[in-house]
Amino acid sequence: MRGVARFLGLAVLLMFAGSAGAQNYPDKSVRVIVGFSPGGPTDVIARIVSQKLSEALGQQFYVENVAGAGGNIASGMVAKAAPDGYTLLVISTGFLVNPSLYAKVPYDAVKDFAPITLIAASPNVLSVNPSVPANTVRELIDLIKSNPGKYSYAGPGIGSTPHLSAELFRIRFGLDLAHVPFGGAAPAIGAVIAGHVPIVFSALPPAIGAIKDGQLRALAVTAARRVDALPNVPTMAEAGVPEQEADTLTGILAPAGTPAAIVAKLNAEIKKAVEGADVREKLTVLGFVPVLNTPDQFAARIEQEMTKWGKVVRDANIKIE
Repeated sequence: MRGVARFLGLAVLLMFAGSAGAQNYPDKSVRVIVGFSPGGPTDVIARIVSQKLSEALGQQFYVENVAGAGGNIASGMVAKAAPDGYTLLVISTGFLVNPSLYAKVPYDAVKDFAPITLIAASPNVLSVNPSVPANTVRELIDLIKSNPGKYSYAGPGIGSTPHLSAELFRIRFGLDLAHVPFGGAAPAIGAVIAGHVPIVFSALPPAIGAIKDGQLRALAVTAARRVDALPNVPTMAEAGVPEQEADTLTGILAPAGTPAAIVAKLNAEIKKAVEGADVREKLTVLGFVPVLNTPDQFAARIEQEMTKWGKVVRDANIKIE
């Protein structure tokens, strides 16, 4: 009994110590790691949120870009960081796809991290050069099927969310549709505008300008509902093509073992920041919709997305060595 009492006493002390630590957190600068170069959607959202956290919590949350290997280098770094809340990781969907895509990654997406929140999501968009004789997704499917071997699509890199979204579409309808990979969204979109490739699957943010200017014809977004940035563009389901939802996700994680009280504090502060009108407006302009779920909900979404895209990677036989 004395041993049990001692154990319970220790548990209570640890609980209060964790609570006190969260109350004082942060008492120094916090690194916010992004696995991509500056300027992309993940980096921009990380900087918006970091600025708000700095203002709210009185310590500097600074973004550090650690690009390379589709985000794997940054993820591996944070997986090994001290679980004290002073190193955070902002991820995109690649974090969830890479374990299926690469032969080996330096992290376990489930065991090595404590999810904080899914900040926002942005769908992909299926667009064509205006010269393509298809005004709807169904017309495009019929056009491709009527012309085997003729059509191809541009994508921003092998294993990217748009690439997987396109493969999900191709497999679902048995299309003879070749992938032309580019080094990013801008060159992929530029190739379609120039007429070198007829079709493009891209994340929404980099395509919005070209769509609004009439350089691309958007046929559908891969979202559950229409997006404010392009209210006249239907969803895939509305276009008669269900089960094609594909979001580019942006979320924030801490190393596994980070005290739950610190995770909860960050979750609450990020929620408060993103619910502000100024941040919502910035996300809308980028083509993102705020999500702001709980750590448990984010953990469930991570496993759900890994299962979904792992199947697409296997079915399409996509590999990166």
